Amino acid sequence: MFNKLRQRLPPAVIALSLQLAACLLLVIWLRVTETALQPLVFSLLCGLMAAALSHFVGLARWWLFIQLLFAPALVLMLKLNIPAGVYLTAFVFMVLVYWSTFRSQVPLFLTSKKVWKTLEELLPPAQENKKFRFMDIGSGLGGVLTHLASARPDGLYFGIENAPLPYYLSRLRIKLGNHGNCHILWHDLWSSDMASYDIVYAYLSPVPMENLWRKLKKEMRPGTLFVSNSFPVKQHPAQYSITLDDMQQSTLYIWHM
Repeated sequence: MFNKLRQRLPPAVIALSLQLAACLLLVIWLRVTETALQPLVFSLLCGLMAAALSHFVGLARWWLFIQLLFAPALVLMLKLNIPAGVYLTAFVFMVLVYWSTFRSQVPLFLTSKKVWKTLEELLPPAQENKKFRFMDIGSGLGGVLTHLASARPDGLYFGIENAPLPYYLSRLRIKLGNHGNCHILWHDLWSSDMASYDIVYAYLSPVPMENLWRKLKKEMRPGTLFVSNSFPVKQHPAQYSITLDDMQQSTLYIWHM
């Protein structure tokens, strides 16, 4: 039952529903027992109950942390009397950065510089009069693309990004760096054809990996390379992997298609 629920509803909707359910259950318990609680204590109990319910229905671990802190943070923010304009500004900023994360379940992850260097080593050998094509799915602020474009100017580098602020910042970064071999596409991953790329790199989340694998397996040419940062494909083990000593302890999972 819970598996079907997770498939039909975005995690954000499930999480909010569980927060409301936890609050309602706690209010009922307080009325039955005729108990009074301070707002902060009430919010802490709501957070604990919401986190427990989220674990029970199988939400990802990072949602448990959000569920635990959501109600207490709300109470503390109200106590601080912060002007409404601050909340509006924060909301607009989050929308511009994360855009459709609630639907795609892919937050903004920034690739470390050690991963940049390792990707550089995985690029195809240089060939005279022929440029290889590299795709970064969810290219964020464009760090991967601009680094590789400088290190290996014999390639063409493409990125897909559908969050407005990272998209425009990465375009600005490319323009200021004069990276003529870089191109950022404001595109949906699932409607983009991967057949023309020699190497595809992704740093997404566990959620879309199985569907992404099926898409790449269908579209990518034999002999091309798929690299996933930190997130394997459970049903299709990588042919080899590279673990790096960076802040995220990144592991690159690599498949020859």
